[in-house]
Amino acid sequence: MGQAEAAPVGGQWTEGAAAGERVLARRIVAIDALRGLVMLLMLVDHAREFFYLHAQVGDPVNVAATPPGLFFTRLTAHLCAPVFVALTGLSAWLYGQRRGGRRAASEFLLKRGLFLVLLELTLVNFAWTFSLTPRTYYLQVIWAIGLSMIALSGLLWLPRPVLIGVGLAIVFGHNLLDPIVFEAGTPGASLWAILHDRAFIELPWGARARTSYPLLPWIGVIALGHGVGPWFTARISPEVRRFRLYALGLAALTLFILLRMVNVYGEPVPWESGATPLLTLISFLNLTKYPPSLDFLLLTLGLGALLLAMLERLPSGLQTLLTTFGAAPLFFYLVHLYLLHGLNNVALALFGPNQGALFSVPNVFSLWVLAALVSFPLWFACRWFVGLKARTRSAWMSYL
Repeated sequence: MGQAEAAPVGGQWTEGAAAGERVLARRIVAIDALRGLVMLLMLVDHAREFFYLHAQVGDPVNVAATPPGLFFTRLTAHLCAPVFVALTGLSAWLYGQRRGGRRAASEFLLKRGLFLVLLELTLVNFAWTFSLTPRTYYLQVIWAIGLSMIALSGLLWLPRPVLIGVGLAIVFGHNLLDPIVFEAGTPGASLWAILHDRAFIELPWGARARTSYPLLPWIGVIALGHGVGPWFTARISPEVRRFRLYALGLAALTLFILLRMVNVYGEPVPWESGATPLLTLISFLNLTKYPPSLDFLLLTLGLGALLLAMLERLPSGLQTLLTTFGAAPLFFYLVHLYLLHGLNNVALALFGPNQGALFSVPNVFSLWVLAALVSFPLWFACRWFVGLKARTRSAWMSYL
């Protein structure tokens, strides 16, 4: 086999590893660009959490009480968690190809998953509450990603077809579990709250935990992300890979539309015809995120697959912009929470509350402007951090 044709085999690199790594490096640019894009959408949604909290949105939203601008702002943020978890699975596969196969990937997933769970309980919760002894600990996306990584550290030892089958069974079948409910305080209630039923768990010291991101569906998503990893080997041409991503994305979106139109399975809240076509569309797209319904995942992962294919041909300027964010996702996540919370406290101190006890911006458009302004210092901070990681040889930096 010539050097230009070499590809990873059995989790190890053959003698043409350098050529294969160059191909993978180009493809990782698209992965980082997609990460960067969804992180910017997340920034808008978290700006809403800190600066528009007087207009709470439920899950799913109350269609009659939610203005269209607020609904679609929230809808764009739905891309973030599914895309990020799927890319985590894909990145784990790429990590294994570079670092010695499944054993290396499994060890890294286990250790980094435990690290993320600890981070959620400490620095992330403090960023949301600014309290060392909060009444409620929110178990959110970092927690879900961490536990999903721990689950994948074991699942990746399965043959690839079996791993994909497990992922599909979870994603397509978990809504069958919706009728199962455990009353608070009964045996199994805490475990079920972690796995599938968004609920509160009472903690021994008088606080409680809110399982904002029930885990089970995210295990399916990370498994499917890992399952498409071989599409990113050097032996798969960019054209073939993009064709597969487009086909996958369109198939997922088609199935979403069909299931949603039937209105029987895939989403706990059926859609209804509204007084206007816009309200009907909002009802059709009003999907459950906690836990993510099948329809929610088909819509978001389908769009994610299409975006991943399209971002491979992104102009270099936009590519640099997005990949700078996407190359430092955990750093971005922590810094943006502290920055938004800190800015809101400063605004309260300077101007006082203007919505009850809260300081809020006047409208949804202002949220997007605020997020755009905050993104500028975040971009420079991420660029600095990416450079720092490139210069350091500390092993612990690989966990950030």
